[in-house]
Amino acid sequence: MGKVLITGGAGFIGSHITDKLLDNNYQVIVLDNLSSGNLDNLQKHENLKFYNIDITKDDIETIFKTEKPDYVIHLAAQTSVAYSVLNSYEDAKMNILGSIKIIELSKKYSVKKFLTASSAAVYGIPKYLPIDENHPTEPISQYGLSKLTMEKYIRLSGIPYIIFRFSNAYGPRQRSSKESGVVAIFDKAMRNNQPINIYGDGNQIRDFIYVEDIASICVKAIKSDVMNETFNFSTNKGVTLNDLYNTMKAIYGYNQNANYLPERDGEIRDSILSNEKVLNIFNEIKTFDIKAGLTTLQEKFLCKNL
Repeated sequence: MGKVLITGGAGFIGSHITDKLLDNNYQVIVLDNLSSGNLDNLQKHENLKFYNIDITKDDIETIFKTEKPDYVIHLAAQTSVAYSVLNSYEDAKMNILGSIKIIELSKKYSVKKFLTASSAAVYGIPKYLPIDENHPTEPISQYGLSKLTMEKYIRLSGIPYIIFRFSNAYGPRQRSSKESGVVAIFDKAMRNNQPINIYGDGNQIRDFIYVEDIASICVKAIKSDVMNETFNFSTNKGVTLNDLYNTMKAIYGYNQNANYLPERDGEIRDSILSNEKVLNIFNEIKTFDIKAGLTTLQEKFLCKNL
């Protein structure tokens, strides 16, 4: 089926895409510095090759020259809005300069298609909901700006590309640090009967996409003839943090009350992404609704620990 080089392939989203690619008989080369990824996330498979490497510091060209990938999926990134506000240089070094390095090598070695993960943060404060791809891009955080800048470099490069702007991903293997997604933070706290903090009043709205749905759309995009397009990918359904919290409480049997703290800088109040475009281009896309996804997450954890 071809050879795919995936940066950040040992991470939360990257490892699920790696699994799906291997299931579809692709050869996979994973580049990851393991700063947030984990080798335990990667399946043992004869067609998987791993390089422990930092795309901002190390020699990547030798890998391109040796492996000759047909496709590149670029996921290595700094992903925390809060971190980007306090550490804008480091955010730009990874999300802009690191990306440019991968983009230029992909062009030099004539990859057939370049896929990457951007973010809903590129839109800034929504002027309407749900947000479609024609919405103005006016990021309010350094993270959103660095992702938007990466997008622009990709379009200027001339390489065939697909850019995905994912909504809030959740699922197995997601870290539960302060920089990770709210589902993972709630998940760990509820499993350990620890207190939970909600920043703001909890009525802010997000849409949540299950990580295996992201893996499926990425493989579908690799297989397709679609190129030079930017897509939102979401469920198109908004959920308040309070509703998320209460749904998880019921699933996990958690009985503590949340602590409400002041809102954090750089975070958008409400965000729902329209998935109309991606549904029109790709056929037979099914996504987990939030309750089904959270139930599946809980069941997989229980099965893993039997």
